[in-house]
Amino acid sequence: MAEDISNPLLSLVREQGLIDDLQLEDVLAEIKRTNHSALQVLQDFGIMKLDDILHVEATYLGTEVVSLKDREIPPEVQMMLPATAARMYRCVPVGMAGEVLQVALAEPLDPARADEIHFSAKRDIAIVVADPTEIDKAIEKLYGQGESENFNDILKELGANQDFQEMAWEVSEVADKEKFMENLANDVPIVKFVNLVLQQAVQDRASDIHFEPFETEFRIRYRVDGALYEMAPPPKHLALPVVSRLKIMANLNISERRIPQDGRITYQALGKQVDLRMSTLPTQFGESVVLRVLDRSSVNLELESLGLPKPVYEFVSEVILRPNGIFVVTGPTGCGKTTTLYSCLRRVNTIDSKLLTAEDPVEFDIEGIMQVAINSAAGMTFGKALKSFLRQDPDIIMVGEMRDLETAQISVQASLTGHLVLSTLHTNDSPGAVTRLVDMGVEPFLISSTLMGVLGQRLVRSVCKNCRTPFEPTEEQLGLLNLSLHDLGDKVFHYGRGCTVCNDTGYKGRKGIFELLVVSEAIRTLINDRAPTVVVRQKAVELGMITLREDGLRCIFEGETTIEEVVKYT
Repeated sequence: MAEDISNPLLSLVREQGLIDDLQLEDVLAEIKRTNHSALQVLQDFGIMKLDDILHVEATYLGTEVVSLKDREIPPEVQMMLPATAARMYRCVPVGMAGEVLQVALAEPLDPARADEIHFSAKRDIAIVVADPTEIDKAIEKLYGQGESENFNDILKELGANQDFQEMAWEVSEVADKEKFMENLANDVPIVKFVNLVLQQAVQDRASDIHFEPFETEFRIRYRVDGALYEMAPPPKHLALPVVSRLKIMANLNISERRIPQDGRITYQALGKQVDLRMSTLPTQFGESVVLRVLDRSSVNLELESLGLPKPVYEFVSEVILRPNGIFVVTGPTGCGKTTTLYSCLRRVNTIDSKLLTAEDPVEFDIEGIMQVAINSAAGMTFGKALKSFLRQDPDIIMVGEMRDLETAQISVQASLTGHLVLSTLHTNDSPGAVTRLVDMGVEPFLISSTLMGVLGQRLVRSVCKNCRTPFEPTEEQLGLLNLSLHDLGDKVFHYGRGCTVCNDTGYKGRKGIFELLVVSEAIRTLINDRAPTVVVRQKAVELGMITLREDGLRCIFEGETTIEEVVKYT
């Protein structure tokens, strides 16, 4: 067991001999698997009781344990800590000790948090220890859900701060630019602003956060359920310090602004750990940054939770248990292909199977699976990884994406030598995947003898269940779906009126629509004859393939999505 344990609570209980190495390994594995806190897992495993954990923390910090259950906190004490800080750092003010504000902190062993709370409260603070569940309840009771300090307040503070504004513009005149930018990026208002942006994104279930510098403005946009929404734009002079702050969080080089960089940020938001995949791109007016939010707690990697139609679910469940062959998931970027493959891997991840994945990059860590990150710059390509995989005695291989002939050929070779290969392709539909492989240069007879099925998928926005309303579609709307009033019968269409639950969008969450091409004897013959996509598609439909459009119609009639969404994505 490595000496370095990044979790301060586990380091502490280990130092005090309250946990042995074997228990520690089990606890670390459980934290990685479930994303639960160390405090929770220590209790779940029966290693320590809550009272004992709180006592150990308080003794180490030289402070006391307080109960918040029936404690009345005076309004003047409550007002000393902004609501945003209370929610962001999971802390609550409990009283005064002379001039010092006593604050109960859910993670009291994190010294950085104490410093940041000190800045937010603008006074000396003393940390006390309390039950984190009680802290969360107290935050809700004292501050509710409303934002007493929000983006606009911080933007005003940053926009009006003349000294800060001048500092942000002066960077070009400073000799030691790197040190200057680092100081600028660690300035309290910037740290507070970036934390708020990230927290808001996680709260709104955003999948991506875009920071975009233009000539006269600096834009921040979130992608929620596939659609982009703009925040109140911050002042233009914040672009450099905000981007520098993000680069520091991702351990990137803040002085390098001419080439793209990639990194990863691990961030605590709303009491859970969120991974952010960061990509920078030099543009005419500064660096554009996109953060992909990888919130493990919001992704359910169970095959049953994907919403596959029954025949598709049964085929996929059966095909991933076969000893060899290739199964491909296809669709555009961001349509959930990797999530589908991860769910397949979770199903077959048993003690008697060796699983290897080659991904660019690794999105989620899955216990029990050897995951390899592709790094083309360092010479670690999909082709190289796959060649090494075959010497590692795997049973199942997942290839993040078949990008070129070399990757496709090795995947075919692997499946012919007794391995099950799962992979993704970027094509418009499932029959298109067959012709894409032929176009890459793979021999048709190899494709027909190894390919078992292709699953095409899209993500469409779900109608908000809270404001879902039935309506009569117009002939024009039906025309978009090639339907007439005669085809409808008693089918009901729905749309979302817009409410507080869905931020007045009418949509909440997304669901998959699917199209499964099963490679039967008739399809194999067409592949060997190098038949064009349209012919393969016609034959598949004749043999009973439900197209993306038809599956979309099923979702419309079940009241789960709208005409506009299905027309947009199929």
